[in-house]
Amino acid sequence: MTKLDFCKRLLDSDLSLITIGDKKVPNIKWKQFQDKAMSKADFEKVYTLPSTKGVGILTGYNNLEVIDVDLKTLPSLKMQQDFWNELIGLLRDNIDDFDKKFTIYKTINNGYHILYKCEKIEGNTKIAKLKNHTQAIIETRGIGGYVFIYENKVSTSTYSNIQEISIKDRDILFQCCRFYNYEVEEPKIVEKEYEGNKISPWDDYNSKNSCLDLLSDSFDIISRLSDKILIRRHGAESAYSGYIYNDSGMMFLFSTGTIYPAEKLLNPFMIYCYKYHHGNVTEAARQLYKDGFGTRRKTPAPEPIGEKVDYSKIEFPLYIFPEPIQNYIIECNKTLNSSIDYMGCSMMWMLSVIIGNSMKIQVKKGWIEPVTVWISLVGKAGIGKTPSVKNIINPLVKLNNTEITSYVKQYKKYLTYSELDKKEKELSEEVFKPVKKQFIVNDITQEALIELHEENKNSIGVHKDELSGWFKDMNKYRAGSDLQFWLSSWSNEGVSLNRKTAKSSFVQSPIIPVIGGIQPNILNDFYTDENKDNGFVDRMLTCFPELEIDVYSEAELDDSILTWYNDFISNFYHDVRMSILRINDDGEVYPHICVYSKEAKKLWQRIFNDITALQNSEEENEYMKSMLPKQKSYIPRFALLLHVLDCCFDDASNMYVISENSLNKAESLSKYFVMMAKKIKIDSSERNRSKKILLKNDLLSTKEKYFELIKANPHLTQKEAADLLAVSIRQIQRFKA
Repeated sequence: MTKLDFCKRLLDSDLSLITIGDKKVPNIKWKQFQDKAMSKADFEKVYTLPSTKGVGILTGYNNLEVIDVDLKTLPSLKMQQDFWNELIGLLRDNIDDFDKKFTIYKTINNGYHILYKCEKIEGNTKIAKLKNHTQAIIETRGIGGYVFIYENKVSTSTYSNIQEISIKDRDILFQCCRFYNYEVEEPKIVEKEYEGNKISPWDDYNSKNSCLDLLSDSFDIISRLSDKILIRRHGAESAYSGYIYNDSGMMFLFSTGTIYPAEKLLNPFMIYCYKYHHGNVTEAARQLYKDGFGTRRKTPAPEPIGEKVDYSKIEFPLYIFPEPIQNYIIECNKTLNSSIDYMGCSMMWMLSVIIGNSMKIQVKKGWIEPVTVWISLVGKAGIGKTPSVKNIINPLVKLNNTEITSYVKQYKKYLTYSELDKKEKELSEEVFKPVKKQFIVNDITQEALIELHEENKNSIGVHKDELSGWFKDMNKYRAGSDLQFWLSSWSNEGVSLNRKTAKSSFVQSPIIPVIGGIQPNILNDFYTDENKDNGFVDRMLTCFPELEIDVYSEAELDDSILTWYNDFISNFYHDVRMSILRINDDGEVYPHICVYSKEAKKLWQRIFNDITALQNSEEENEYMKSMLPKQKSYIPRFALLLHVLDCCFDDASNMYVISENSLNKAESLSKYFVMMAKKIKIDSSERNRSKKILLKNDLLSTKEKYFELIKANPHLTQKEAADLLAVSIRQIQRFKA
């Protein structure tokens, strides 16, 4: 216990003392001594009481105030020492002659008391509480408080000569201590606006931005500590203006000379609020939502506009989609003259890209199918293939573009950081090489595609305006190399890259859906016996609708249905990524394996046997028979894709058990593609026969060639003849006249 003589000397130093009993609780009535110190004689009486265990100094008396640093809240001695060294270093950096102005004693629990006098003091206050801690690590003892007297002095001054400091120094002291208070400013936003969102705009923004990025124009990095980065405002005189914590990425400022609030933890979203919206968090959240941050609000699909559609006039089985999707496709057809067939096929491709490796279907034990689809949209130039595709896939393309933009931005930062020397890197934000998250490509080499898929395990969608180049690329490097890659990827077999010009890469489970447009005469050139023999053509689903170029329509696509569709696709994509997609410890996708329901199994047996009967039929064209085995693979794939889409509109459905209804719709879609393949085959056969006639009669005039064509094929239309002869229909009409 503190010696009596020492205590009497402290009473001479204008301190008010009391005695302490068990558990550091005063053993006397002590409130009266807050205003007037006890006399030496009275103190000696209470000092000798049997219950006295120690001595305390009353704070608040004679403007005494104490900062109590309670390090027992930290679990290890090293953490306690690191915290104290960091705090004392911060105080010395920001308060001139700190060691001469403050008295410091170490407590019995490895804590510290920092004592001073100041004309401005307050009552007992909790200053700082660490993340995930309930007890304060720094608090004050002021008016109405007291501290225990300890003997382990760590400063030059003692209890006997505690110095008076300026109000400014006290303010800096408090600012530095509040540095450690982990209290996040919660955005006061009307949450109802974002009810149902998987990810709010502010959470999405926080995940994609850093405080350092936002502050780079007004703050510099001064130093790096083990758990935080020290920053200083441009033009500031103090050693530091604030911290950015390594674990949370949040900023804490004690400098008041900025647009940001001091002594509060701020995340990137809150910094964005103050930087661009004067602290208005609701306005900031709304703007971020407009900019595409956060998952989209789930709103009811708009009701269809106008009269119901006569589906009998549509070749594509539009009913396979949920009604809201049908309505959107119909509205695009009415207002934008877009092809229902092209849009329906684009929807299947997009579903394949989104679901990717996250789900597969077990047809039976030992037979598992992925979701990969290859689709050729056949039609003449100018018929509207590309606009029709874009109407469907635009929401997904926007998400893909966001990933590309983010990667380019981060890669530039990475290159800049890589070029810094060691000292410069210590004073800069550490930047790691970013991972490409792009999942849709157009013009890309096989090497780049494999490398990209290696980083994006779920899927890489290939969308080409013109597929002719893709067909030609099959044998670009050496005979059969690219072709074998694509055949393997369609079957979901592992593909690797081992070339001298690129690093070795391997994709264990490739999902690379392909879609693109191609003109009929170009496609016919690829329908060779060789491509039929290797199975490439049979894997390609073709869409060849009868289309005419429509006149301009004054009808406008309703904003509500466009907004709903964009939001739906965005939510669908995010739902798959967050709720369905699973990654194992090796970084590979661990897919959900879906199975047929009991009813669907019986239906599948009937479908399988029907296709088998066609394969064995002597009436079926041999050329067409070769594509039928691939339909046995495509139908389960279609069923899975359509079933998952249906589940988005029916929460009661079991996403991992394929229904009979989904399989029925998959069969209808398969029959559509078989019909289209026959159409291509007939068109190709007739065109090849006509070309032979033209070659045979190459020396004849155009008019004479026309009549030779008609003689060989009386059913040839004027339009088809005009295409073959490369003349106008009017010219053909003149020949007939």
